[in-house]
Formats: sequence, structure tokens, C-alpha cells
Amino acid sequence: MSAPTMSAPERRPIAGMLSGIRAAIIDLDGTMLDTAPDFLVAINRMRDELSLAPLALDCITLFVGKGSENLIRRVLAVDFDAPQVEQHFDAALASYQRHYHAINGDHSSIYPGVHEGLRAMQNKGLRLACVTNKPIAFARPLLEKAGLRHYFELVYGGDCLPNKKPHPLPLLQVCRDFALQPRQVVAIGDSSNDAQAARAAGCKVLNVPYGYNHGQSIQEVDSDGIVDTLLDAAALISIDNCAS
Repeated sequence: MSAPTMSAPERRPIAGMLSGIRAAIIDLDGTMLDTAPDFLVAINRMRDELSLAPLALDCITLFVGKGSENLIRRVLAVDFDAPQVEQHFDAALASYQRHYHAINGDHSSIYPGVHEGLRAMQNKGLRLACVTNKPIAFARPLLEKAGLRHYFELVYGGDCLPNKKPHPLPLLQVCRDFALQPRQVVAIGDSSNDAQAARAAGCKVLNVPYGYNHGQSIQEVDSDGIVDTLLDAAALISIDNCAS
């Protein structure tokens, strides 16, 4: 998987190190991997089965981030009213999942600094979890294909728990699994989903500027800072002065 190019981001100043951090929770789509091209292929194959015109990549990226069900409803709403969306939903979701499973990771690419950042976090002694709204049946194989699975002690997909991001439950579950207080954990992601979940859980949060964020500016998200890459995030994290 080749690395996608990234435009120069707007930077939000970060005051000092994030101290007392023992673990990091990393998002997947738009944070570690540019998976939008996979979505494009699977969605347009599904739409072809429904005799619908293909959608452009910039349209599809607006719908990414809140799970497969929301994605498919948004995609169908381009052509149908609300009752028609529900009428076609089950068939559309099944078609999408079949096509996505067939091409999962084939068109994705790893963002710059991901391997280096995860390695640097591990070298600092941080425990790592991946929390994504992508179904776990897609998330684990994608991490394996990208060569990223071995970095993570835990992987939670959007269907692993009763609630997905922006609900805080997945982040709080990681804190419980790691026997850490939320203040000892930082979440890193590309969207408001990650920031809202972290704020509600009581975790620190950093955003990367190159992902999807539902088409909104990352500057509008309430976070502890914007970092160019996961390697830059690793440089800001300190495990010193950590209260037990």
C-alpha cells in the first residue's frame, strides 16, 4: 500500500507535552489508512446492482465515519426519500458488505508517519488500542493486510459494543481493559467522532488534519491539538508524572 500525499495542514498550537499518558486509542479510517477508495468501489458496485448512478469520491467521503448503517442510508438518500431509503436499506447493506469484503484494503493506502508513530509509541511503553466504527469483520483483516495489527493489544469495531463513537463507551471499555483512568489515555483520530467520544470519556484527544471529518474543517473540532502525523503525536506524549 503506497502512502497518500497530504496537503499542508492548518496547525493548532499544543501547549507542552501530554504528560501522564499510559495508552493511546487510535482510529482507523482517515487516521491510519485512506480507505475512501475502497468505499468508492464497494458503494458504486452496490449502486450498480440497484440501477443507480455512481457517486464521486468527494461525495462518498462526506458520509464516512459513523458506521456502515449510517453510510448506506446516506448513500441511498442521494436518490430516495426517507421511506424509500428504508425500503431499499437491507438489500443495499447486504450488497455493500459483500462487495466491501471482496475488496477490503485493495485500494487503501497508509498515511505517512503511521508505522513510525505507532513504533515510537510502543517504544515509549504506551499500550495501544484501535477503536473504529468499521465492523470488526472488516477492521481486523484490513489491519492485517496493512501490516498494522501487531501494534495493537486491542481492536474494537463498531459492532463489538452496544454503542459506537461518538458515544464514549468504546473508549471507556479500553480504559477498563487496560485498568487505566481515562486521564491516562489519549485518543487520536481524524474527526469529531473521536473528539466527542474522548471528551465524554474524560480522555485527552488529538486530531490529524488529513482525514474525512464529514466534510467539516478539523479546526472546528474541540480537541487538545492538531498533529500532522502519528509520529508527531508520539513526540508530544510523555508517560512521566503519571498518577496511578
